[in-house]
Amino acid sequence: MAARVVTLASAFVHSSSSASSSSSSSSLFRQRLSFRITLTVKPFLGSSSRGKLMAHTIAKATLGLTLPSIIEPPKISFAAKDVDVVEWKGDILAVGVTEKDMAKDENSKFPNPILKKLDAHLSGLLAEASSEEDFTGKAGQSVVLRLPGLGSKRIGLIGLGKTASTASAFQGLGEAVAAAAKTANASDVAVVLADSTGLSAELKLATASAIASGTVLGIHEDTRYKSESKKLALKSVDILGLGAGPELDKKLKYAEEVSSGIIFGRELVNSPANVLTPAVLAEEASKIASAYSDVLSATILTAKQCEELKMGSYLGVAAASANPPHFIHLCYKPLNGPAKVKLALVGKGLTFDSGGYNIKTGPGCSIELMKFDMGGSAAVLGAAKAIGQVKPPGVEVHFIIAACENMISGTGMRPGDIVTASNGKTIEVNNTDAEGRLTLADALVYACNQGVEKIVDLATLTGACVVALGPSVAGVFTPSDDLAKEVFDAAEISGEKLWRMPLEESYWDSMKSGVADMVNTGGRPGGAITAALFLKQFVDEKVQWMHIDIAGPVWNDKKKSATGFGIATLVEWVLTNSS
Repeated sequence: MAARVVTLASAFVHSSSSASSSSSSSSLFRQRLSFRITLTVKPFLGSSSRGKLMAHTIAKATLGLTLPSIIEPPKISFAAKDVDVVEWKGDILAVGVTEKDMAKDENSKFPNPILKKLDAHLSGLLAEASSEEDFTGKAGQSVVLRLPGLGSKRIGLIGLGKTASTASAFQGLGEAVAAAAKTANASDVAVVLADSTGLSAELKLATASAIASGTVLGIHEDTRYKSESKKLALKSVDILGLGAGPELDKKLKYAEEVSSGIIFGRELVNSPANVLTPAVLAEEASKIASAYSDVLSATILTAKQCEELKMGSYLGVAAASANPPHFIHLCYKPLNGPAKVKLALVGKGLTFDSGGYNIKTGPGCSIELMKFDMGGSAAVLGAAKAIGQVKPPGVEVHFIIAACENMISGTGMRPGDIVTASNGKTIEVNNTDAEGRLTLADALVYACNQGVEKIVDLATLTGACVVALGPSVAGVFTPSDDLAKEVFDAAEISGEKLWRMPLEESYWDSMKSGVADMVNTGGRPGGAITAALFLKQFVDEKVQWMHIDIAGPVWNDKKKSATGFGIATLVEWVLTNSS
């Protein structure tokens, strides 16, 4: 039986190796998973070639024999053009309209110049059809019509609501364009705003970027774990009416680079725990460093090395799992010139969380979704991928993840145990399901030891934050008003929703232990706040620090898929610190 398993594994290696040799870096994750799910690999401690890595493999059948498909991501060409909307040729001309734009005069004609011009070339059919479809421009409304008279085969009207001025509104426009393109199996699409007169030159750049980002993310479908997948037809998107030139082209390229990081982060979170183990997450981090080796380097610490660094809090969580922990540290250094600022991005990396001996049970425990408990680490690695492409000057960035599983076994951490973090502080574990903060404790100490000035950590940390803010808004905790302003400004550009929460120091009383320095949970009231106060104990007072609880927005229940939340904001924040 063992011989047969080895033979199968060898066949998989041969297949994956062949596929990878001709693939681009954008599909690294897909290729690596196809290789990784059939073999157990020793810790990857450098930037060795794939051949060297494969030479040190141990053949072992993977749980469930799951083999993700290798799917090439869609390659969409974006361009900003000054082309007359009635003359543009392609499959769909999508027009973003507000409720004000859709207003008609007493003759049922459009006063809006763009719509008036289009309607004239369509012999009044656009106004007539929009009335028949009861399309008023409300947010979420869209209609695609096949009408003769234009260069495009179809014209689409996409509602933006009463007004449209935010990044999230224009990202929504891009997502609606992607949906229309999928439905019509369109290859070439153009997007134009019915009214862009109020947009400054800077806002036009931001608007074009948001539309491009929304389109890329909207067209993406993670079908690696489905037996069949539909090939997407969309090849090009022209953005009209916002100008043209090198500045816009640069902004569109930036949107594509950040979107590639977001898609990478989504696919990490979507991958099940029987595929994405701590070892695989570490390998993915190493592959990013290898792909952008001019600016990124990787250090992967084994359990033994973590023990030498006295990371007892992190190792206590990892103790029950058959899959060993891997501590991930990527470092970005700019190509030219010294770094004036040193930053750290720290992500919670629980590739699965059973709850440990305080096992997750009952309705709403979401144990079946606990593959997303590494959403913070996915955000950090997605940001690393994007930053490796953008290459901002003047800033050094450390990407840090304490990756492990929280399982149950005779070697596991028990309620009542006391663990000692790497800064010497002792923690009485009164709940093994409050494990993420235990791993982050040692990760934060490690980050401070890198000499960074600012730290942002992201974690799917508490259900309490979801109760407080719902599924779309992340909770922000920081004692630094300056850091809060930087990150919130970045979030406004990215279109991601954050809300600052209080760090109520008096709540720390509930975290005191009779036998150790602290307990790891303080009860139900203010659970997200006490969790943040816990993390604060492991950050140097000289370092500006922010904790972002992404337990709500990490996952889209309607789409049953990861969102990639946090990546765009992190990249924007790094850029604000770049010279």
